[in-house]
Amino acid sequence: ELSNYSDSELRKLWRDTLHEGIHGLCFSMYEDGQEPGDKITKEQVERRIEIIKPYTKWVRSFSCIEGNEFVPEMAHKHGLKTMVGAWLSDDLDKNEEEINALIELTKEGLVDIAAVGNEVLYRNDLTLEQLIAYMQRVKAAVPHTIVGYVDAYYEFSVHPELIENSDVILSNCYPYWEGTSIGYANSHMKAMFDQTLIAAARHGKKVIITETGWPSRGESLKIADASEVNAMKYFIDTQRWTKANGIELFYFSSFDESWKKDDEGEVGAFWGIWDKNESMKF
Repeated sequence: ELSNYSDSELRKLWRDTLHEGIHGLCFSMYEDGQEPGDKITKEQVERRIEIIKPYTKWVRSFSCIEGNEFVPEMAHKHGLKTMVGAWLSDDLDKNEEEINALIELTKEGLVDIAAVGNEVLYRNDLTLEQLIAYMQRVKAAVPHTIVGYVDAYYEFSVHPELIENSDVILSNCYPYWEGTSIGYANSHMKAMFDQTLIAAARHGKKVIITETGWPSRGESLKIADASEVNAMKYFIDTQRWTKANGIELFYFSSFDESWKKDDEGEVGAFWGIWDKNESMKF
Protein backbone atom coordinates (compact mmCIF):
# COMPACT_ATOMS: atom_id res chain seq x y z
CA GLU A 1 0.00 0.00 0.00
CA LEU A 2 2.72 2.49 0.96
CA SER A 3 4.51 1.91 -2.35
CA ASN A 4 1.77 3.96 -4.03
CA TYR A 5 2.48 7.05 -1.92
CA SER A 6 4.47 9.96 -3.31
CA ASP A 7 7.43 11.20 -1.26
CA SER A 8 5.45 14.15 0.10
CA GLU A 9 2.45 11.93 0.95
CA LEU A 10 4.72 9.46 2.74
CA ARG A 11 6.36 12.21 4.77
CA LYS A 12 2.96 13.55 5.80
CA LEU A 13 1.76 10.09 6.84
CA TRP A 14 4.99 9.53 8.80
CA ARG A 15 4.50 12.79 10.68
CA ASP A 16 0.81 12.08 11.28
CA THR A 17 1.73 8.65 12.66
CA LEU A 18 4.32 10.13 15.01
CA HIS A 19 1.96 12.90 16.17
CA GLU A 20 -0.70 10.30 16.99
CA GLY A 21 1.75 9.05 19.61
CA ILE A 22 3.68 5.82 20.08
CA HIS A 23 4.10 3.45 23.00
CA GLY A 24 7.83 3.77 23.61
CA LEU A 25 11.16 5.14 22.39
CA CYS A 26 14.70 3.94 22.99
CA PHE A 27 16.56 6.95 24.35
CA SER A 28 19.69 8.16 22.56
CA MET A 29 21.55 10.60 24.79
CA TYR A 30 24.92 11.12 23.07
CA GLU A 31 25.53 14.25 21.01
CA ASP A 32 27.91 14.32 18.06
CA GLY A 33 31.43 13.64 19.37
CA GLN A 34 30.21 11.91 22.53
CA GLU A 35 30.22 8.17 23.20
CA PRO A 36 29.57 5.68 26.00
CA GLY A 37 32.01 6.35 28.81
CA ASP A 38 31.60 10.13 28.55
CA LYS A 39 29.84 11.71 31.51
CA ILE A 40 26.58 13.25 30.31
CA THR A 41 24.87 16.09 32.18
CA LYS A 42 21.36 16.13 33.56
CA GLU A 43 20.66 19.24 31.48
CA GLN A 44 21.47 17.44 28.22
CA VAL A 45 19.27 14.50 29.14
CA GLU A 46 16.37 16.75 30.10
CA ARG A 47 16.61 18.74 26.87
CA ARG A 48 16.20 15.55 24.83
CA ILE A 49 13.44 14.20 27.07
CA GLU A 50 11.52 17.42 26.47
CA ILE A 51 11.88 16.96 22.69
CA ILE A 52 10.43 13.45 22.64
CA LYS A 53 7.84 13.64 25.41
CA PRO A 54 4.93 14.89 23.23
CA TYR A 55 5.17 11.72 21.14
CA THR A 56 5.73 8.79 23.51
CA LYS A 57 4.44 7.30 26.76
CA TRP A 58 7.56 5.34 27.70
CA VAL A 59 11.33 5.82 27.51
CA ARG A 60 13.88 3.02 27.51
CA SER A 61 17.44 3.57 28.79
CA PHE A 62 20.40 1.21 28.44
CA SER A 63 22.65 1.93 31.42
CA CYS A 64 22.45 3.28 34.98
CA ILE A 65 25.78 5.12 35.27
CA GLU A 66 27.78 7.94 33.62
CA GLY A 67 24.74 10.19 33.23
CA ASN A 68 22.34 7.45 32.19
CA GLU A 69 20.88 7.59 35.70
CA PHE A 70 19.38 10.96 34.75
CA VAL A 71 17.17 9.38 32.07
CA PRO A 72 14.59 7.80 34.41
CA GLU A 73 14.73 10.83 36.70
CA MET A 74 13.97 13.27 33.88
CA ALA A 75 11.45 10.94 32.24
CA HIS A 76 9.42 10.67 35.45
CA LYS A 77 9.73 14.42 36.00
CA HIS A 78 8.06 14.94 32.61
CA GLY A 79 5.36 12.33 33.08
CA LEU A 80 6.83 9.42 31.12
CA LYS A 81 7.16 5.81 32.24
CA THR A 82 10.53 4.08 32.19
CA MET A 83 12.17 0.83 31.20
CA VAL A 84 15.59 1.15 32.79
CA GLY A 85 18.47 -1.07 31.71
CA ALA A 86 21.62 -2.14 33.50
CA TRP A 87 24.35 -2.57 30.89
CA LEU A 88 26.09 -5.88 31.52
CA SER A 89 29.30 -7.02 29.83
CA ASP A 90 32.37 -9.13 30.54
CA ASP A 91 33.64 -6.35 32.83
CA LEU A 92 32.46 -7.74 36.16
CA ASP A 93 33.48 -4.67 38.17
CA LYS A 94 31.44 -2.42 35.90
CA ASN A 95 28.55 -4.86 36.17
CA GLU A 96 28.54 -4.34 39.94
CA GLU A 97 28.21 -0.58 39.43
CA GLU A 98 25.35 -1.09 36.99
CA ILE A 99 23.41 -3.57 39.13
CA ASN A 100 23.77 -1.50 42.30
CA ALA A 101 22.69 1.64 40.45
CA LEU A 102 19.65 -0.12 38.95
CA ILE A 103 18.57 -1.32 42.37
CA GLU A 104 19.02 2.15 43.84
CA LEU A 105 17.06 3.85 41.03
CA THR A 106 14.28 1.31 41.48
CA LYS A 107 14.11 1.90 45.23
CA GLU A 108 13.84 5.63 44.47
CA GLY A 109 10.68 4.89 42.48
CA LEU A 110 12.13 5.81 39.09
CA VAL A 111 11.90 2.39 37.39
CA ASP A 112 8.67 0.94 35.99
CA ILE A 113 10.38 -2.03 34.30
CA ALA A 114 13.94 -3.12 35.14
CA ALA A 115 15.92 -4.64 32.27
CA VAL A 116 18.89 -6.61 33.58
CA GLY A 117 21.23 -6.67 30.60
CA ASN A 118 20.89 -6.14 26.85
CA GLU A 119 21.97 -8.78 24.29
CA VAL A 120 24.53 -10.21 26.72
CA LEU A 121 24.07 -13.75 25.39
CA TYR A 122 24.07 -12.55 21.78
CA ARG A 123 27.51 -11.00 22.38
CA ASN A 124 28.71 -13.97 24.47
CA ASP A 125 29.77 -11.59 27.24
CA LEU A 126 28.43 -13.72 30.11
CA THR A 127 27.26 -17.27 30.63
CA LEU A 128 23.58 -18.01 31.03
CA GLU A 129 24.23 -18.85 34.70
CA GLN A 130 25.97 -15.53 35.36
CA LEU A 131 23.17 -13.60 33.70
CA ILE A 132 20.40 -15.38 35.60
CA ALA A 133 22.27 -14.76 38.87
CA TYR A 134 22.19 -11.00 38.14
CA MET A 135 18.49 -11.19 37.30
CA GLN A 136 17.67 -13.07 40.49
CA ARG A 137 19.70 -10.60 42.53
CA VAL A 138 17.70 -7.65 41.19
CA LYS A 139 14.38 -9.46 41.66
CA ALA A 140 15.25 -10.23 45.27
CA ALA A 141 16.26 -6.62 45.95
CA VAL A 142 13.15 -5.04 44.36
CA PRO A 143 10.43 -7.72 44.54
CA HIS A 144 7.57 -5.38 43.64
CA THR A 145 9.10 -4.20 40.34
CA ILE A 146 8.74 -5.92 36.96
CA VAL A 147 12.11 -7.43 35.98
CA GLY A 148 13.22 -8.85 32.64
CA TYR A 149 16.16 -9.26 30.28
CA VAL A 150 16.55 -7.94 26.72
CA ASP A 151 17.90 -10.01 23.86
CA ALA A 152 17.35 -11.02 20.26
CA TYR A 153 13.99 -12.75 19.84
CA TYR A 154 15.40 -16.24 19.19
CA GLU A 155 17.42 -16.36 22.43
CA PHE A 156 14.21 -16.95 24.40
CA SER A 157 13.42 -20.07 22.38
CA VAL A 158 16.97 -21.35 22.82
CA HIS A 159 17.09 -20.58 26.55
CA PRO A 160 13.72 -21.19 28.26
CA GLU A 161 15.46 -20.43 31.58
CA LEU A 162 15.33 -16.77 30.55
CA ILE A 163 11.56 -16.92 30.38
CA GLU A 164 11.30 -18.75 33.70
CA ASN A 165 13.34 -16.04 35.44
CA SER A 166 11.64 -13.05 33.81
CA ASP A 167 8.43 -11.28 34.78
CA VAL A 168 8.06 -10.04 31.22
CA ILE A 169 9.84 -11.08 28.00
CA LEU A 170 11.82 -8.27 26.34
CA SER A 171 12.50 -9.09 22.69
CA ASN A 172 14.57 -7.27 20.05
CA CYS A 173 13.26 -7.78 16.49
CA TYR A 174 15.27 -6.39 13.54
CA PRO A 175 14.35 -7.45 10.00
CA TYR A 176 17.04 -5.09 8.69
CA TRP A 177 19.82 -6.96 10.50
CA GLU A 178 18.59 -10.22 8.98
CA GLY A 179 18.83 -8.75 5.48
CA THR A 180 15.11 -8.58 4.74
CA SER A 181 13.72 -6.38 1.96
CA ILE A 182 11.39 -3.59 3.04
CA GLY A 183 8.48 -5.28 1.25
CA TYR A 184 8.69 -8.27 3.60
CA ALA A 185 10.05 -6.49 6.68
CA ASN A 186 6.76 -6.13 8.51
CA SER A 187 5.84 -9.78 7.95
CA HIS A 188 9.29 -10.84 9.12
CA MET A 189 9.00 -8.75 12.26
CA LYS A 190 5.61 -10.32 13.01
CA ALA A 191 7.18 -13.77 12.66
CA MET A 192 9.96 -12.80 15.08
CA PHE A 193 7.39 -11.60 17.58
CA ASP A 194 5.29 -14.74 17.15
CA GLN A 195 8.31 -16.96 17.81
CA THR A 196 8.92 -15.17 21.10
CA LEU A 197 5.21 -15.20 21.91
CA ILE A 198 4.97 -18.97 21.49
CA ALA A 199 7.94 -19.53 23.79
CA ALA A 200 6.59 -17.09 26.38
CA ALA A 201 3.04 -18.45 26.28
CA ARG A 202 4.15 -21.74 27.81
CA HIS A 203 4.91 -19.78 30.97
CA GLY A 204 2.09 -17.26 30.71
CA LYS A 205 4.45 -14.31 30.20
CA LYS A 206 3.79 -11.11 28.23
CA VAL A 207 6.13 -10.11 25.40
CA ILE A 208 7.27 -6.54 24.76
CA ILE A 209 9.23 -5.62 21.65
CA THR A 210 12.09 -3.63 23.14
CA GLU A 211 13.82 -2.64 19.89
CA THR A 212 12.99 -2.47 16.23
CA GLY A 213 13.71 0.14 13.61
CA TRP A 214 15.12 0.88 10.17
CA PRO A 215 18.10 3.10 9.22
CA SER A 216 17.58 6.11 6.98
CA ARG A 217 21.11 6.06 5.49
CA GLY A 218 24.12 3.79 5.20
CA GLU A 219 25.04 0.42 3.77
CA SER A 220 22.60 -2.17 2.54
CA LEU A 221 22.62 -5.60 4.17
CA LYS A 222 21.76 -8.29 1.61
CA ILE A 223 18.45 -6.93 0.25
CA ALA A 224 17.71 -4.67 3.22
CA ASP A 225 18.28 -1.14 1.91
CA ALA A 226 18.91 1.75 4.27
CA SER A 227 17.04 4.78 2.95
CA GLU A 228 14.75 7.57 4.08
CA VAL A 229 11.79 6.10 2.20
CA ASN A 230 12.28 2.66 3.76
CA ALA A 231 12.75 4.14 7.23
CA MET A 232 9.44 5.98 6.90
CA LYS A 233 7.61 2.93 5.55
CA TYR A 234 8.90 0.68 8.31
CA PHE A 235 7.96 3.13 11.05
CA ILE A 236 4.43 3.58 9.70
CA ASP A 237 3.82 -0.15 9.20
CA THR A 238 5.21 -1.01 12.63
CA GLN A 239 3.04 1.52 14.43
CA ARG A 240 -0.10 0.48 12.52
CA TRP A 241 0.44 -3.19 13.35
CA THR A 242 1.25 -2.74 17.03
CA LYS A 243 -1.65 -0.36 17.64
CA ALA A 244 -4.12 -2.62 15.82
CA ASN A 245 -3.01 -5.62 17.92
CA GLY A 246 -2.35 -4.01 21.30
CA ILE A 247 1.38 -4.81 21.21
CA GLU A 248 3.80 -2.77 23.31
CA LEU A 249 6.86 -1.67 21.33
CA PHE A 250 9.89 0.56 21.90
CA TYR A 251 11.09 2.05 18.63
CA PHE A 252 14.82 2.36 18.01
CA SER A 253 15.68 5.09 18.29
CA SER A 254 15.04 8.67 19.26
CA PHE A 255 18.17 10.46 17.91
CA ASP A 256 20.94 9.61 15.45
CA GLU A 257 24.22 8.88 17.25
CA SER A 258 27.50 9.16 15.35
CA TRP A 259 29.51 6.95 17.73
CA LYS A 260 27.62 3.89 16.53
CA LYS A 261 29.58 3.93 13.25
CA ASP A 262 32.50 2.33 15.07
CA ASP A 263 30.48 -0.81 15.84
CA GLU A 264 27.98 -0.99 12.98
CA GLY A 265 29.50 0.90 10.06
CA GLU A 266 27.98 3.98 8.42
CA VAL A 267 24.46 2.64 8.90
CA GLY A 268 24.85 2.68 12.69
CA ALA A 269 24.61 6.45 12.85
CA PHE A 270 21.18 6.78 11.23
CA TRP A 271 18.52 4.97 13.26
CA GLY A 272 16.93 8.03 14.85
CA ILE A 273 13.58 9.70 14.37
CA TRP A 274 15.47 12.93 15.01
CA ASP A 275 18.89 13.59 13.47
CA LYS A 276 22.11 14.23 15.42
CA ASN A 277 21.21 17.93 15.60
CA GLU A 278 17.87 17.06 17.24
CA SER A 279 15.79 18.04 14.19
CA MET A 280 12.91 15.77 13.16
CA LYS A 281 14.08 13.97 10.02
CA PHE A 282 11.03 13.90 7.81
